[in-house]
Parts: sequence; C-alpha cells; structure tokens
Amino acid sequence: MGELSAEAVLGRVPDREVLELARERLLPHIHRTPVLTSSTFDELCGARLYFKAESFQKAGSFKVRGALNTVLGLNQETAASGVVTHSSGNHGQAVALAAQLRGIPAVIVMPNNAPMAKQDAVRGYGAEVQLCPPTLADRERSAAALVAQRGLTLVHPYDDPRILAGQSTCARELMEDAPERLDWILAPVGGGGLISGSALAASFFGEGTRVLGVEPAGADDSYRSLRDGELERCLDPRTVADGLRTSLGKLPFKVLRQLGVDVVTVKEETIVEAMRLLWERLKVVVEPSGAVPLAALMEDPVACSGGAPPRLKGKAIGVVLSGGNLDLARLPWQS
Repeated sequence: MGELSAEAVLGRVPDREVLELARERLLPHIHRTPVLTSSTFDELCGARLYFKAESFQKAGSFKVRGALNTVLGLNQETAASGVVTHSSGNHGQAVALAAQLRGIPAVIVMPNNAPMAKQDAVRGYGAEVQLCPPTLADRERSAAALVAQRGLTLVHPYDDPRILAGQSTCARELMEDAPERLDWILAPVGGGGLISGSALAASFFGEGTRVLGVEPAGADDSYRSLRDGELERCLDPRTVADGLRTSLGKLPFKVLRQLGVDVVTVKEETIVEAMRLLWERLKVVVEPSGAVPLAALMEDPVACSGGAPPRLKGKAIGVVLSGGNLDLARLPWQS
C-alpha cells in the first residue's frame, strides 16, 4: 500500500489487494499459530469450537501482525527516525519487536496501571517505556508530544488500514486451518483492529463465515456505538480485560457498520471463569482479553447484557484467543 501520512490513511478501508500484500509481507516473520480443539468445550458450549491460539504468537499476541505490517512497510528514511505508539501492553510489545527486527528506535507510551509483565516485555525488546495516566486522552496526548518533539512516526494501535490488514491474517489462517467451514468467528473488541480485520478477511476470503465481536459489559462502547449508529467513547472502563479498555476506533467502526458486524457483551465473572477453564482444560495461558470470546459462548445468550447473540448452538465456531500476556503474580481468581 506504500507509505501514507496519518491523515491519508485514516478512514481508508483496506481492499482485497492490501490484505494479500499484508499476508505476503508477514509470512516470513510470524508464527502460523495452531488451531486447537477440545471435546470438553464442545460439550460445554453445544458447538464445535476451533481455538486460534494467538497466545503462541511472537510477542504473545495477535498484535504483532498489524505492527509488523506497518513498521516493515515504512520507507527507510521514515523508519530511521523511529516509531512511537500508545498501548496497555500487547500492541506496545508488538511495535517494540517490530522495531527491533527493523533495527530502529521505538518509544511505547503505556498507562501506569499496565501489568508489570507487559512493561518488562516492552523493555526486553529494547524499546523505551514512558508511563502516563490511565486514560485514552493522556495516552494520545503523550504519543502526539513525542511525534512533535522527536520526529517519531506514530504506529496507531487500531485506526490505520495497515494495522487492520495485518490483523486480518489471523482470521484468514483460522478459516484455512479449521477442518470444516466455519459458520462464525468470535473475537474480542477493544480498539477494533482485530474484529474489523477479521470481518474483512471473512468478507473477502470466507465462504459464508460471519463474525461476532465480544467485549466486557464494563467497557461496552462498541456495543453502544453500533446500537446507536454513532461512535461513543469508553470513558470509565471497568474490566479485568485490560487490553479491551480502549475505545473503538473510527476506521474499525466504519468497517463494522459496512459489513453488518454485531457486538455482544459479557460479565466479568464469566470472563474470569472462561480464562481459568482454558488454563485447566485446554492447557493454554490466556489473558483475560483473550478469554472474552469464549465467555460469550459460556453465558446464557439471553443473559448477555449486550443482547442475545445469534444462534450459535450446533455451529462450527472459530474462537480467537487473542493473547497470553499477563502478570502471573496477579491472577484474577486469586484473592
């Protein structure tokens, strides 16, 4: 797609060619994460589930897909000046790794309540960490100041078509590697890069596969935005899923509306239960944000505060376990 300014890329929906280019660019640099199955979860949820284990991805989450697609696509002159982003953790780690692979500086603005494990991981990739108050406005303000002061290039966590194109490769692999055609793909919603990228992948490469977003009831701006037809902010997120505390971006909102994607919400206790069950039964480490899609299948559909999701019983469902980065000293089921 070439290099574009932030103003130029904002609002541009990636087309099929852009998604193909992202796939080719990422192929040598990322893991093709496994698709896991479990008869226990199939019986529990009354469906055939295929778990896309992005907790096994480089940097521990799907975020490396969008970050690498963006950073590797910068021209040499722009890249040499370095990059900056704001992130609660996973996107920050992904940009730090992408910058390390490219051999350029990176500064990651993180909220001061971000898990220490994520802060340490960012520093481990050689990036500089700058902490700020835990609000989206403070994160954006701090990143903008670094762009102005140091001439860094902003790698936005989700409001950039290069990010969406990179994230689309996750759902595309899931559809290709599942042993049957998927009726649905469920993915968590924070800023919206993953869910909108998944929707684009299903639209261009799926065979009737539909996409459903899931977010915590305590951070339900995406549900409200799609319900009301107007983008709403997540002003006071209250959820254990720290990766989903940000607001839905303008470009993802546009994609979700164009493609008719719905979002449902789930309770905090179900998120924690889903996370623990994944550890106990599937034997994979999944952070709270990654457990959110499974929580939607575990809850009684009528009880979902975002409204009843579509009929999922008996269907073939891809479930994106988006990441596995968390502080093991602060597990949510421990007192």
